[in-house]
Amino acid sequence: VLFCICAATISPALVKQLRDATGAGMMDCKKALAESSGDIDKAQEFLRKKGLAAADKRAGRATAEGRIGSYIHDSRIGILIELNCETDFVSRGDVFKELVDDLAMQAAACPQVNYISIDDVPEEVVKKETELEMQREDLLSKPEQIRAKIVEGRVKKRLGEFALLEQPFIKNDKVTTGEWVKQTIATIGENMKVRRFVRYNLGEGLEKKSQDFAAEVAAQTAAKPPPAAPVKDDKPEESVEAAEK
Repeated sequence: VLFCICAATISPALVKQLRDATGAGMMDCKKALAESSGDIDKAQEFLRKKGLAAADKRAGRATAEGRIGSYIHDSRIGILIELNCETDFVSRGDVFKELVDDLAMQAAACPQVNYISIDDVPEEVVKKETELEMQREDLLSKPEQIRAKIVEGRVKKRLGEFALLEQPFIKNDKVTTGEWVKQTIATIGENMKVRRFVRYNLGEGLEKKSQDFAAEVAAQTAAKPPPAAPVKDDKPEESVEAAEK
């Protein structure tokens, strides 16, 4: 009864606002707003927690279908990305297609990102970052146990900068990209996984010839012989005119 009374006071405009912000279904939005007494921020948090829980339940399902999407920015940066799902039916849906496009754009907007999740970061990178943090001057005076915990937190934060799913989502920076994927999982009802992506930067790996134009002009000037002095003609002007005729 309490839910019905609260839901009755929720305006359609508020429901639409929450749907646009989260991508959740209409009934889920109504329930979230009722649970949060119409507070849009609390409703988003409600849906986020629900989405994370629902996604975790589906994490073990096989994902053999999906789509490969692309995004090209200014003809200089290109992204190819593969997102998998459980069925071909879902892979052809508009929500799934939009998610693929958003993920490709997200990867293009984050040049420091090279991995999908923190778990994909190679061990040598983790070791290197840990060694660097251990040598920070502000930690040298800390007890070893406390220093280890601080380093662990800093390294995790640093590795998150390399992972696509840890980035603030470009369309809603209140959630990470990974959380947005999980919310979409809750909305659609199928497990999804970002399998891989590749970035192309125009001219990457090519040796570019650097030119010092000032030095080049100076060299060309030095190589040219000085202009010859004009020959002095002692003949009177009348003789020159006659010769020309």
